[in-house]
Amino acid sequence: MSRRRAPPPGVDIDLQDKDVQKAASMIQKSFRGHRVRKKLMEDGPPKFLDELQDVTVVEDSATRLDCCLGGFPDPTVSWFKDGQQIKEGVKYEVKFEDPNICSLVIKNIKYEDAGTYVCKAYNQFGDAFDSAKVTVNSPAKIEKGPPNQAAKAGATITLTAKIGGEPEPDVGWAKDGVDIDEDDHIFYDVDGDTTVLTIKNCKKKDAGKYEVYVENEKGFDHSFSRIDIK
Repeated sequence: MSRRRAPPPGVDIDLQDKDVQKAASMIQKSFRGHRVRKKLMEDGPPKFLDELQDVTVVEDSATRLDCCLGGFPDPTVSWFKDGQQIKEGVKYEVKFEDPNICSLVIKNIKYEDAGTYVCKAYNQFGDAFDSAKVTVNSPAKIEKGPPNQAAKAGATITLTAKIGGEPEPDVGWAKDGVDIDEDDHIFYDVDGDTTVLTIKNCKKKDAGKYEVYVENEKGFDHSFSRIDIK
């Protein structure tokens, strides 16, 4: 015949007491609930435990986007840039670190690497997404300067330059080393990555050396072209 274990010294527990039995039942239910919650946390669709963070980097450097994932079985991870799936290579490397960190490393960053990056995680139970924006700071630059031109008096002349840089650079034009004061005769526009200088009804005095220049907090650049009036 089995014998009931005596309670520890100083503790008097009546196992037949209804309150004791009720407390024991609640403890058992709580333990079962804990096991169920634990399983749901482990066996289920992926989820991002920490959000991806936006980053700002300087051109020609490197950066990484880190995400912390949950879910079981371990999710499969894919990365996308502006809707296009990323393939590992010289530019991109995907790293997995314990316990559940997945990182995308971007190397030798150029201005065109700026954009929205998305991490997709999926397993047999479902999928999850998170995204971050990468901003690339680069020195102001003249991507393509205007060519030399020759025109007849009375014609309209346009000089076009392609520019770049982040933050967006300030743009100016000069003639023979003097900044141009815009009026109805000579003026310039800036539209995105292009600036255009327009000279209407050109005259002999409009001949000379023209300079377009750009500047932001990261750098300065300029380009020259010559206009001859016949």
